[in-house]
This record gives sequence, structure tokens and C-alpha cells, in this order.
Amino acid sequence: MSEIKPKPLIYIVIGEESGDQLGARLVQAINKTLDGNVEFCGLAGERMQALGLSSLFPLQDIAVMGIVNIIRHYPFLRRRGLEVVADVLEKKPDLLVIIDSPEFTHAVAKRVRKQRPDLRVVNYVSPSVWAWRPGRAKKMARYVDHVLALLPFEPRAHKELQGPDCTYVGHPMIERLDILRPTEGKKAPIDEPVLLVLPGSRRSEVSRLMAEFGAVVAKAKEKHPDLRVVLPAVSHLRPLIEEALQDWSIQPDIVEGEEAKFAVFRQAHAALAASGTVTLELGLAGVPMVVAYKVDWLSTQLRFLIKVPSIVLTNLILGRNAIPEFINEDANADQLWQALEPLLEESDKRQKQVEAFRNLDAMMHLPKGTPSEKAASICLRYLPCE
Repeated sequence: MSEIKPKPLIYIVIGEESGDQLGARLVQAINKTLDGNVEFCGLAGERMQALGLSSLFPLQDIAVMGIVNIIRHYPFLRRRGLEVVADVLEKKPDLLVIIDSPEFTHAVAKRVRKQRPDLRVVNYVSPSVWAWRPGRAKKMARYVDHVLALLPFEPRAHKELQGPDCTYVGHPMIERLDILRPTEGKKAPIDEPVLLVLPGSRRSEVSRLMAEFGAVVAKAKEKHPDLRVVLPAVSHLRPLIEEALQDWSIQPDIVEGEEAKFAVFRQAHAALAASGTVTLELGLAGVPMVVAYKVDWLSTQLRFLIKVPSIVLTNLILGRNAIPEFINEDANADQLWQALEPLLEESDKRQKQVEAFRNLDAMMHLPKGTPSEKAASICLRYLPCE
């Protein structure tokens, strides 16, 4: 009687909700490829837990962003990281996959590599080595075997910086264009404008931007009395948002959940957004936007380290600043409104953004398959052959 081989075990480490989204799609794609003949463990959010993964500890424990917050919580984050390392060593997985949140996940990978040099490590979502701290790329090659990039220019950046092997696997949003874009004739004419307000998915972003965004909305409503304003809110930040809205003269419609968010993307004519992944989502949806960002005092002092001409992902992919952006003191109501005003009507500035968005599809297209399938295929290359 032949011995039954154990299923390969893949350990996944994430640091925040966006990593849970990518991780869930990756788990589904690997399961599909291996007909379920695989096991997973590690850190998991709601989406991965719904697929049967348990989490070593609640994801909220380590969902900390911003240099100041990371420094403030460093002792706790380090302790949690050591717990993950110990768990990896105890469970003896066949592959370690770290997803985004580099300040946490890479610290885990480095410590694991020292004690398990034979364990292959795949990094899903490249750190922004092309933006700042480019020396990280070469250091990553010591403990990461392959980087799965979401942006098409990142493999070139890693090669130039002597980083690990890197493959563009596609951004997850390119497999969901049908939920981002309206079907023909489904969007209201622009003389009935819909404005999206997206103050961010983190407490610090919401706290810094809501007052200025409220003043912009008031100016927009004064010029367009029929304007509809919609604010897609992350559920755990809704109390903070509602508190900030008490100072707004115009009350937006608040929607929660991914389905409701993308439904209003399909209706929107323009957006006022915090910098982040949402700017790429808006670009793929074809929604003209103005982008703002305010950072903590330490990040402000370190701005000279940033090596890119834009903080907007769509601009970086296009290779030009097609979308206006405003940082810190420039992210004030007057300047934001001046940039937003022409986007709420037919204008040259609006049309130029729409034309720029048409180039995104070709630049982000995969020859075949989906991003999650491409990512899964590379991960499976690093499972040991028996």
C-alpha cells in the first residue's frame, strides 16, 4: 500500500485588510490549480477566514500605518512579529508568502530566513523601492526569492536596483473592470453631477482631510445645486466620519461595503480622493479626480527622500501627471476646488483626464489569465518537488 503524501502547507503573512483581499484571491487560485490538495495557515482577515483559514491573532492588532504610528507601536509590533516567526518555525511550511505591509511582513521574512534558509519566500506587492529607500531592493534579495508586482513598471525597477526576481502579475482591479464601469447609457448626464468623496481608509487620513473636503463640497454644492455627493465609508471608520460630518454644511450620502462603493463609481462624474489605491480604481473606472494627501510631521520632514514625481498611482503608470495632486499645506479647500470645478462639467481638463484613462487598459493588460492566477502560478513554482 502506497504512503499518502501530506498536502503542501503554505504560510501567509498579511498586515492589513488590503492584504487579506489579495490573499483570499491567491488562496482561491492555488486551491483551484491544486484541486484543493493544499493547506494554508498564518495571519488572515475576514476574507481568508471565510475560506477556512484561522488567524494566529486578530489582524487589527498590527494594522498600523504612518511612520510616527509605527514608531509609537514598535515594541508591540515587534512582539507580534516574533510570535509569527515562532509559528512559522513550529509549523514548518513548504512556502512562505508575505503580502504587502512591508514594515511588518518583511521583518518576519528576514528573521525566518536566518533560521530556515531553505524555506522559499514570495513577496506579493512590491514595497515602493522606486519611490523611496531604493536600497531596500538589494537587501530584499537576501530573504525574498520572488516579488509579485502589481504595477507594470516595478520589474524594471527591481532589475535596475539589483532586487529579487520580479514579475508583473497584474493589479487585482483589472479582473473586475465590469464592476467599475457603467454599461452604455447607465450614467446620468453631467448636468446632474455625482461627486464622490473618498477621505481614505485609515483614521489618520480621515482626520487630516475631512475638514478641507467639507469646505470643497460646500463650494461645489453652491455652484451645482442639484449635485449629489456620495461618501463611500470603511465600516470601522464610519463613527469618525460621522463625527467630522457634523461640521459640514452639506451632508453626503454615506455608503458602506465594496458592492455599494463600486455601484457609485459607475455613477460618478468626478471624485475628490485621498491618495492611495483608490486613485487607480478611479482611473480604471474612468472617473476624473483631484487627489489630496496630508502626512504626519515626521513624514513631512522626510519628503526629500521620495524619488517619484507623483503620489498618484495612475500618474506613475501613465508616466505623466495627468491627475492634479495636492500635498500637505497645498491640500486646502481653495486649491482643491479650483482643480475640481472644471471636472464637474464638460471641459478640456475633464476630457484630458478621460483620454489619459484610456491608456491604462493597454498598459496594465495581461496577455492571458487573471492576476490571481498569474500570482498563484509563480507561488507554485517555489513549492518543493517531492
